[in-house]
Amino acid sequence: MHETQDWLQLAGKVCVVTGAASGIGASICQLLCQEGAHVALLDRDGESLNKMAETLLKQGGDVLPIVCDIGNPDDVTSAAQKVLSHWKHCDVLVNNAGLLIAGSLSEVSLQDWQQVLNVNLTGYLLCSRAFVEPMKLSGQGSIVNIASISGLFPQSGSGAYSASKAGVLQMSRQMAVEWGPLGIRSNAVCPGMIRTSLSAKFYEVPGFEAKRAAVTASRRVGEPSDIANVALFLASQRSSYVNGAELVVDGGMQCMLMDMVPRPGFNQSN
Repeated sequence: MHETQDWLQLAGKVCVVTGAASGIGASICQLLCQEGAHVALLDRDGESLNKMAETLLKQGGDVLPIVCDIGNPDDVTSAAQKVLSHWKHCDVLVNNAGLLIAGSLSEVSLQDWQQVLNVNLTGYLLCSRAFVEPMKLSGQGSIVNIASISGLFPQSGSGAYSASKAGVLQMSRQMAVEWGPLGIRSNAVCPGMIRTSLSAKFYEVPGFEAKRAAVTASRRVGEPSDIANVALFLASQRSSYVNGAELVVDGGMQCMLMDMVPRPGFNQSN
């Protein structure tokens, strides 16, 4: 792997990443490996997971792929046992796996609603409870919860997604309060518009990317690495006094509201 100056001091740390096979999770795993961390890759898509693990192994990474549905308590317990059996401890957990099932609040089925909550919120709890135990024994650890700007601002037509991400933010704060005295930090990252494989087809529509970029202060759509870099900072001891925080990583989208209001001769976005 590419050598670094080890500024983040993550070399040798045992890190667990959920939703590791693609998108933001894959980018986080790649950067962790570049920093010299031992990385457990958790994902329910076994085929994509193995491909990602093979890629990282070829680059010199030390990885352990584990097929795991984080909404299944037995899967999570088994994954934790495998990580502890392999590396004996855990320093970092990145809760990243997520699910979106479209539907208005009037029409979304209760089954779809519960399925999204089971992965996006309960799954984060299950993983945190499983991997916080070895952190308690060592007296230190970092939990990074990937939420969404949709947890701060409602995203219509997305079923339980916004509610689940808002729950992640509150749960992340509660983890900080309950586990902070034990040396374990919990922080959340709220991505804005990020280009991933799930959204790739949207960007094939002519003019779509330009319209999205126009509502950000940075005038561009984010990449998975933009979130991964922030996640690594929160995972590292460089952020040792950051606890219970929410970092919005959206290229300045949330500060664009007043610039979206038409004011001829004043604003840049109209």
